[in-house]
Amino acid sequence: MFPFMPKCLLFFTVLLLKTVSAYTQVPDSLTIKIGQMIMIGLDDRKAVMNNSTILNEVKKGIVGGVILFEKNIDRTNPKNRLVQLTGILRENATIPLFVAIDEEGGKVHRLKSKYGFPSMPSAAYLGKIDNADTTLFFNRRLASTLSSLGINVNFAPTVDLAINPNNRVIVKNGRSYGKSYDQVVKHAYPAIKAHQEGGVVAVLKHYPGHGSSTGDTHLGLVDVTKSWREEELLPYSLLLEKVNYDAVMVGHMVNKKWAEDLLPATLSKKTINKLRVEVGFNGVLFSDDMQMQAISNHYGLEASVVMAINAGIDVLVFGNNVPTTNNAHVTATQIHDIIKRAVLDNKISRQKIDDAYTRIMTLKNKRFKK
Repeated sequence: MFPFMPKCLLFFTVLLLKTVSAYTQVPDSLTIKIGQMIMIGLDDRKAVMNNSTILNEVKKGIVGGVILFEKNIDRTNPKNRLVQLTGILRENATIPLFVAIDEEGGKVHRLKSKYGFPSMPSAAYLGKIDNADTTLFFNRRLASTLSSLGINVNFAPTVDLAINPNNRVIVKNGRSYGKSYDQVVKHAYPAIKAHQEGGVVAVLKHYPGHGSSTGDTHLGLVDVTKSWREEELLPYSLLLEKVNYDAVMVGHMVNKKWAEDLLPATLSKKTINKLRVEVGFNGVLFSDDMQMQAISNHYGLEASVVMAINAGIDVLVFGNNVPTTNNAHVTATQIHDIIKRAVLDNKISRQKIDDAYTRIMTLKNKRFKK
């Protein structure tokens, strides 16, 4: 090993190396990379104790993000307790942590005024007013609120087109800026701009388009083959020309025209490749909640995780918020073990992990400071 080293010096050198390796824990790069691909819900927690599972997972680097819901807001002292909750999680993360929320406004509004937070109108309301400056104003205020709470990712704006007036998920809930793609782009642009100015990642959703659907992916598989229109892709391509947006959420809709395998977009390599190749988006892809019944009722946990990563999803979201058939919540450790075992068994290539990690870290280095 050291051909010109005296024997006595060689002995002590080898001894020193063994001692250092015994007491120095070198992070496993695969462990860290997989961890960055996992976003987990906090169950009903409104605070995090020093010995809690999630905090230990953050410290070990086996989770790269958390997602908050209304149930995580303490009713007695909403703002301060939320700041404490996000603060302890972020402070214990070696790599900056994604702290996410669905804060679209209107009916999808976790930070309600009854908790002392500024109100946020729905996308439909802003689209009806049709003043881009108004949309910019409300989104700047929203981004400022999120940032002050330690939240750095917002699953908004929704860029779905309000094509089907009977659509229960998007249209009837006022989650779309309008029926036409130019109307959606007109208002999504200032929304994205405001988030970026405020240091919050805006995640466009729900690719490839949920506004024409007739079903709800929370409750089961939704086939949009007959209802989906090519124009539903236009917000993604047109916005990419106007603003370099960072992330997209992929939905669970099935489009047989693209995916002959009949898989939901989240699990379909062909559907995701359309976004990468035709639209030209190279940023981070988040899954919609992997516990929605469109996934959980039709694919096993392990199979869906492997399929999503192989399809090209970068961050798997498990909100622990959607009722499943057995109401089973998952931990980041469970998901991490599934992914790592799949990599070691060659069910997921190491290149897939490396590519996802590169995209995630590019985004975190661009937008966040430790």
